[in-house]
Amino acid sequence: MKWFKRIIIALFSLTLLGVGAIAAAYFYVLPDLPDVTTLKTVKLQTPLRIYSADGKLISQFGEKRRIPVEYEQVPQQLINAVLDTEDARFFEHKGIDPIGIVRAAFILATTGKKSQGASTITQQVARGFFLSREKTYIRKIKEIFLALKIEKALNKEEILTLYLNRSFLGNRAYGVGAAAQVYYGKELAQLTLPEMAMIAGLPQAPSAANPIRNPVRAINRRNWVLSRMLEKNNITEQEYLAAIAAPITAEYHGAEVELYAPYISEMARDYLAEKYGEEEAYTGGYNVYTTIDSRLQQLAQQALRNNVYAYDERHGYRGPTKVLWQPAAAIPANESIIEQLKQTQGFQGLEPAAVLKVGEQSAQVLTAEGQIITLEWQGLKWARKFISNSRQSRAPKAASEILNVGEQIWIRHAETWQLSQIPEVASAIVSLDPHNGAIKTLVGGYSFHTSQYNRVTQAKRQLGSNIKPFIYTAALEKGYTLATLINNAPINNADIRQGTAWRPKNSPDRYTGPTRLRVGLAQSINVMSVRTMRYVGLEETIDTLVRFGFDREDMPKNESLALGSPSVTPLQVVTAFSAFANGGYRVEPYYIDHIDNAYEQTIEQSNPTFACTPEIDDTPNDTLPALITATELTTSAETTNELSQAVSVNGCPIEARHAERIISEQTAFLITDALKSVIWGGGDWRKGTGWNGTAWRAARVVNRRDIAGKTGTTNESRDTWFSGFNPKLVTTVWVGFDDHSKELGRTAWNANGEKDQISGAEAGAKTAGPAWNEFMKNALANTPEEPSQPPKGIVSARIDLATGKLSRKTDHTSAFEYFVSGTEPTEMATEPQQQDDIFIDDAVEELFQ
Repeated sequence: MKWFKRIIIALFSLTLLGVGAIAAAYFYVLPDLPDVTTLKTVKLQTPLRIYSADGKLISQFGEKRRIPVEYEQVPQQLINAVLDTEDARFFEHKGIDPIGIVRAAFILATTGKKSQGASTITQQVARGFFLSREKTYIRKIKEIFLALKIEKALNKEEILTLYLNRSFLGNRAYGVGAAAQVYYGKELAQLTLPEMAMIAGLPQAPSAANPIRNPVRAINRRNWVLSRMLEKNNITEQEYLAAIAAPITAEYHGAEVELYAPYISEMARDYLAEKYGEEEAYTGGYNVYTTIDSRLQQLAQQALRNNVYAYDERHGYRGPTKVLWQPAAAIPANESIIEQLKQTQGFQGLEPAAVLKVGEQSAQVLTAEGQIITLEWQGLKWARKFISNSRQSRAPKAASEILNVGEQIWIRHAETWQLSQIPEVASAIVSLDPHNGAIKTLVGGYSFHTSQYNRVTQAKRQLGSNIKPFIYTAALEKGYTLATLINNAPINNADIRQGTAWRPKNSPDRYTGPTRLRVGLAQSINVMSVRTMRYVGLEETIDTLVRFGFDREDMPKNESLALGSPSVTPLQVVTAFSAFANGGYRVEPYYIDHIDNAYEQTIEQSNPTFACTPEIDDTPNDTLPALITATELTTSAETTNELSQAVSVNGCPIEARHAERIISEQTAFLITDALKSVIWGGGDWRKGTGWNGTAWRAARVVNRRDIAGKTGTTNESRDTWFSGFNPKLVTTVWVGFDDHSKELGRTAWNANGEKDQISGAEAGAKTAGPAWNEFMKNALANTPEEPSQPPKGIVSARIDLATGKLSRKTDHTSAFEYFVSGTEPTEMATEPQQQDDIFIDDAVEELFQ
């Protein structure tokens, strides 16, 4: 009995000692224990995502790939796989597993090694959120007490959800949602049993068991997970055998980018980083929804690429990128060639290739993927030798004049495979909704891969004749009409403010005497623009340009202004042209519709300017619809239409911000109508009075009567523009070199070219125009034309085409013209006049001759 009492006393003492030790340990670590209730509002580090207006992923930023999931979204078999592998008694214990602790202690005592962990999932959550991974006793003690506190603060489903979203699973994937996408390109619900088992085996060794880097160890780990599931009766023997026989199908999947639009995504990233700081922007889980229309953006990117390829190819072939072996040497093995080709990354549809064989009018090439392709003559014949931007060699007659065996070249696939090269010319395209300023497309250059410089927002280039609609706007406001005669004659009295004898010339150098304003704008006649500005006055012209959104400091105070010497960005230009399309309002361009946080709550909402004025003064209060605040307005097409109907008067949202009216509706209509003549011309070709505007190619390609536009070219063709619109979409295209000293040059007729090829001096209509034509044709396809309706205050009168005076004739010498009521001519024409037949391209405009 004495020994029994001693044993009882000893056990009791040990118990007290253990309790005391635990209490002492608790109070020792208590000051260092964090507040676990923060887990209820924990913010997982989730990457920044940029989307188009229609919800397509444009880009993702952030080092950690994480796709947070709710407990209900995780397949039960994946939960079983994780629990069977990591913590089979998870739903039974209170945060720590005594059996696991005893097992780990026994292994430590018998081997002296800490090879067996005893951490429950709750403990792993405690360690992952609050502690380091170092194997020390004090960390283990903290981990245990934190686990007990977590079990009191959260339920089991909440703890398991944190674990499933937090665990690092290799390849920058954090959480099972990201792992499913990274390894299999799937959502959780689409995973197979072997794939679930593979993911469940990753938390303890994400590198060693990585199915991409270590497939052998990964399959062993997967099969062990499956054996645990079988042991726990969560799968059948048949399911187990089928699963372990399944091959590894994992491969790396990047973020599921559905729309490649790097320039706009970089703008959104920059905005978030500046506002919230880079760390918060990249980890805060923000979802930015832009105003970009995915269909239009893809069309814009394709139109820009096609256009710069066309420019680049008509100016000649600059030769191979390198020589891999000499033609006289033995051809290396294909494997060796492929290895060299893989050192060059393809992009924008361009692929590196090596020339294996040159035929009479064909060539055989090898790609980096090991594919042997035959380049037919159709894909080679364009390649005249490049001499300079203004000179090319004669057209080749044989493939040997173009290529040699052993050369590394670029190829791309258009209708067929063809020889290509990286364009040196730069370009930009941007489109707006003219009624609220939403940016629908934005392409800042040919390739973000080669240059991150965003030419839409950063490049200030000379405007050229794109300025003329604004010059004539100022003249209409001061009393001119579209029928006003302006002398198309050489200017001999130089502008002394230039410092030199500046005498502007027409291009081509042709003068027709007194000419109607409509014709002068449509044919971009330089001296008429200068005389018009003299009529308006330099300061008043600058004031008008500033109203359209151009910066006053960019406006030179001399007459070169009339021909477009100011340097502006394409975004400024497209915004200014929007005023003609929307009836005279200056909208504010914007590219972010709204921003959601990680909890799908909208934290920022666009508040755009609408191009309208609600006329509510005479509307009884009881008939007005219920109002909403401006911050609740959205600008997606469908929602905007709904809001316009629900909270608008005459189609104008009442509580929205309203754009500033900068010109009258009547002036906007008249300039728009004149800009249609830039495309469609005028007169009667059958009677000899027909004439073309500078953008006559747009009429052939786009072939719609509701489009209007203006070409633009500067000195020595350094900058070329085309800006135009229909009532729903306004677009500006710029083409030039980033090095402003380089000229776009000219091309000679190519005997191997197509019948409708472009040749001669580069200019707005020929260099920028084709991209606008292609884009607008496709963008407006399957949409009805919207014939213009003259606004109140506009009248029409039949005028004599030669004099601009009233005419009683109804033949080819007269036509109807629009006027602001009260400005129509009152004098009748008395003598017949002959109108010259003019067919003009927008050629080089010499600003400083």
